[in-house]
Amino acid sequence: MADFILSGVLAASLTPLTKELDPDTGKLIVHANWLLDNGCDGIAILGTTGEANSFSLKQRLDLIAQVAQRLPSEKMMIGTGCCAFTDTLSLTRAALASGCGNVLVLPTFYYKNQSDDSVYATFAEVINRIGDERLRIFLYHFPQMSGTPISIGVVERLIKTYPKTVVGLKDSSGEWDTNTSVLLKNFPGFATFSGSEQFLLKNLQAGGPGCISATVNVTAPMAQTVIDLWRTGEEAAEGAQVQLTRVRQALQKFPVIAALKFLTSLRMGDADWLNILLPHLNLPQAHRQELLATLAEVEFFNHVTQFAVQETDRHSHRPAEPTSGL
Repeated sequence: MADFILSGVLAASLTPLTKELDPDTGKLIVHANWLLDNGCDGIAILGTTGEANSFSLKQRLDLIAQVAQRLPSEKMMIGTGCCAFTDTLSLTRAALASGCGNVLVLPTFYYKNQSDDSVYATFAEVINRIGDERLRIFLYHFPQMSGTPISIGVVERLIKTYPKTVVGLKDSSGEWDTNTSVLLKNFPGFATFSGSEQFLLKNLQAGGPGCISATVNVTAPMAQTVIDLWRTGEEAAEGAQVQLTRVRQALQKFPVIAALKFLTSLRMGDADWLNILLPHLNLPQAHRQELLATLAEVEFFNHVTQFAVQETDRHSHRPAEPTSGL
């Protein structure tokens, strides 16, 4: 594996909320440390899974200031890409001021059908205006959500112009054959992360850094097992990846943020983890039971022992509903 700035299993972290629907910094720190202790090599906050684009700019700035200094900066990646170019600048500067130079940046995404020149120019303007050699940008390619793809041509131009600044990409397109594998082949040493752990082993085998994934919020121990087996050259890595993929596919049958917050509320024994921002809604009770039954079928509870306590009463545990009115 190349000597990447960040590599391995990174969780696209959930953001716990108070009853007033503000980010709960204390709970986020506890969750992040649990992830780091249970298989994660790094934490990405304020991404899609973290409901970042449902927060105000002030909420995000406050969260960056409070969290970044309480977690190891070398293991942190902060989402700073916004619909407004000026907000992207503000958040990126805040990340740097907090000591974290690794930022995950969406293209400005409201206006659709942007040309490659437009997408390139926006990233270039961010880099030029900030003008800080500590900045390390990971491009965030998630066209299904943003509606604004970052083409391979744009990636190539940015790498050539800013080789020390544009250092990686999170590919959440799910297009392994036509996008992720092409990036890995064409740009060796450029940290192209898969956006799902179902591609983790393929990514590593192709010389990539690993994955940045939403469902790693609960599958981190399984994902780290895949990496550990791969690093030691054991054939068992293939089997571990098959099992990890089964769990990932089971989880993504449900609204992912709601499902992950429900599971985390069980692990933590804390109903406040059910607090969620509109437009997301909590899973209805019937879907919660279906989720737990589905995870039992794919043997999730056998592999992630941190959920063993909940396994014994998973059909009867009913966390209280949040009091936020959602």
